[in-house]
Order: sequence, then structure tokens, then C-alpha cells
Amino acid sequence: MTKTVVIYHSGYGHTQRVAEFVAQGAEADLIAIDANGDISEENWNQLDAADAVIFGSPTYMGMASWQFKKFADMSSKRWFAGAWRDKLAGGFTISASPSGDKLSTIQYFITLAMQHGMVWVGQPERNDGQVNRLGSNSGVMAQVGPTSPAADIPMEDLDMAKAYGARVLAWAKRANAN
Repeated sequence: MTKTVVIYHSGYGHTQRVAEFVAQGAEADLIAIDANGDISEENWNQLDAADAVIFGSPTYMGMASWQFKKFADMSSKRWFAGAWRDKLAGGFTISASPSGDKLSTIQYFITLAMQHGMVWVGQPERNDGQVNRLGSNSGVMAQVGPTSPAADIPMEDLDMAKAYGARVLAWAKRANAN
């Protein structure tokens, strides 16, 4: 059986909403990084056992949140042991403006995955009939206004998040079949 995990930090609920859609598509467990940047030992074990890990964070000031970066730094024990080598990886982010330098966050996730020896799964311009509204092929990018609640995230972005999760799951199943 293929195991996929979505690990994310959400400051105000927006990233959590996107994470839920990614997880639906990926049939994944959700792990929330808490306000202190921590997860439980059980969560670390879930990540170690996963075939695919999808990273998520809001983009704050052109980068992933400090809580996500703390998690990434703590993953160095896994790097040293090669625990995540050859797992599939993906990522998503959301910010208040159409650009918001979200690409910096996605590239950070890609670099983290490469450090671990993981294999990155991007997304096509269109995925399962869904339009990639913000045009990110490296991972999911979503956008909603700075004072808007998470419920206002455009459905196009959430549909793409779900389709992206399904794409990561499909690649993980292919990798397991070999």
C-alpha cells in the first residue's frame, strides 16, 4: 500500500485549507507543524514510513514560515541517516498577493527535497482538466487577499491542489509498482 503524508504549517488557516485539498487528492495523512515549529515523534515516524511527502507553508516575506524552516532544520537527523532518500516529494504555498514571491518558497521545498535525496513531482499547466490559475509548474501556488478568510480561496486553486495531490499519489503508486 502506498503511504503519502502532507506536512504543513498554517499561521491563519489558509495553508491548512489548501493542505486539506492536497491531502484529499493524495489520500494522505495530514501533519500540522505547531506554532512553535514542532511535531511529535509519532509524526516523524509517519514521515519516515511514507512513500511520498508533500510540504506546505504560507509564504511570509518571500519565504516559508519560520515554523516550517525549524521543522526542515530538525529533519537533518533524517538526512544524516538517509531516511528519506528516494521518497517522492512535492509542495504547495499560499500568499496574499498574486506573486508574493511564492516561487521562493517552492524552490526552498525543492532544495530541501534534493538535500534529502528525494524525487520532486511537479505539475503540468493543466492537471486532470483543472486550470493552473497562477501558472506554477513546480508545485501548487494559491492566492487570496490579505484580509480574506480561508473560505475565500478561489476554488480553481483548491481544485488544482487536489489534482496535484492525486498526481503525487499516482507517481508514488508507480514507484511502488516497480
